[in-house]
Amino acid sequence: MEKVTGKGHRLLLMPLPFQGHITPLLHLGDILYSKGFSITIIHTSFNSPDPSTHPHFTFLPIHESLSESEASSIDSLHLVDLINVRIIQPLKECLDKLMRSKEETVSCFIADAVLHSTQSVCDGFKLRRLVLRTGGATSFVVFASIPLLRENGYFPIQESRLEEPVVELPPLKVKDLPKIETRDPEAFYEFVVQFVEECKASSGVIWNSFEELESSALAKLRQLFSIPIYPIGPFHKHFPEGSTSSSLLTPDTSCISWLDTQEHNSVVYVSFGSIASITKAEFLEIAWGLANSMQPFLWVVRPGLIRGSEWLEPLPSRFMENLGGRGYIVKWAPQEQVLAHVAVGAFWTHNGWNSTLESICEGVPMICSPCFADQKVNAKYVSDVWRVGVKLENKLDREEIEKTIRKVMVGDEGKEIKDNVLDLKEKAKISLKEGGSSYSSLDGLVTDILSLKSSTSEVH
Repeated sequence: MEKVTGKGHRLLLMPLPFQGHITPLLHLGDILYSKGFSITIIHTSFNSPDPSTHPHFTFLPIHESLSESEASSIDSLHLVDLINVRIIQPLKECLDKLMRSKEETVSCFIADAVLHSTQSVCDGFKLRRLVLRTGGATSFVVFASIPLLRENGYFPIQESRLEEPVVELPPLKVKDLPKIETRDPEAFYEFVVQFVEECKASSGVIWNSFEELESSALAKLRQLFSIPIYPIGPFHKHFPEGSTSSSLLTPDTSCISWLDTQEHNSVVYVSFGSIASITKAEFLEIAWGLANSMQPFLWVVRPGLIRGSEWLEPLPSRFMENLGGRGYIVKWAPQEQVLAHVAVGAFWTHNGWNSTLESICEGVPMICSPCFADQKVNAKYVSDVWRVGVKLENKLDREEIEKTIRKVMVGDEGKEIKDNVLDLKEKAKISLKEGGSSYSSLDGLVTDILSLKSSTSEVH
């Protein structure tokens, strides 16, 4: 029987303009392109992706008019709210042109779930909207439960209750609940409610996850939602030869040559993603913890990571030289390539969902230092449920860091963690093969997209 393909059908995809959201959306575009669909990426001029990395896509910028001071806001929730408001009018104008075109059928619009304002815009064009949730299903269950948790007194989070269990969501404790640093806590609750409701109003939710990893959360979401759920991840593993880079920062590939000189499973790779920041004191504790562990390390110190510093100024004089080549620091790394390298034995991570999934897919144990939002939930599952990592529980302290690195790299517990993560790596691989859970879910997604009927008869 001939396979169903999207030939002659165009899909419109729109990312939230942050690194951790752009990457999975472009991966999703590649997956759907491989199924025959034409792909158009509608994006903001703020943090716009590089069209040259995906010459097979059409890129359409819209101008959301963020000022420089707005775009550099450290209040990420306020910035996301602004983006949701500012994209409405330019997106309407963009869709108006596209929907009038007779060249190809526009089958549907796929938006990052955080761009909740796109639902009302799509409704105005009778255009079906699917959403991509770039975080995990487990953390989404927590977000969907926030009104109930708030009613039951867990929010606002109180320091005195951090160790209490969240009885509604075992095995979470209060300290594992999502936390966003914002000048307006009320805006956080309003945002979460709106983002969850607009997901429910969509025609389906696509997840960068797989059934065997998050089966209980996905089962809960199928009860909560009356729309289809498509776990088709891990996205980046759909293409074994490696996916195209969509990094907003330029990776320093010299670190791969350095890794080539290290022993197998000996290196601690350290990266806290594209948004997190730390104090100078925390930076120094990390530096000494890494040095004292006696393990080789590859450390991503992104410009802007250390509050009040340009880059490595707080490091003591000759710190790196005194390590005798045991450490290597870069401003940004080609992460998928690094995690796949045989020299890497552990990943010290902030537990953003992309990083967590990439580590699992390469069978690399994790050391968890979550910062905000869904990262705390992810870290809890990594350490206590999947048992593929260890959480750094207390404030960053060089002795604690040294002890944790040794536990993961050379202790008996480290061996057990390694076995667990290799087991999940194999399950991820099987999910993408013919007959696997993600393979079947993707077939269902393609069939459902082709059955979505869009009308351009009512254009606003």
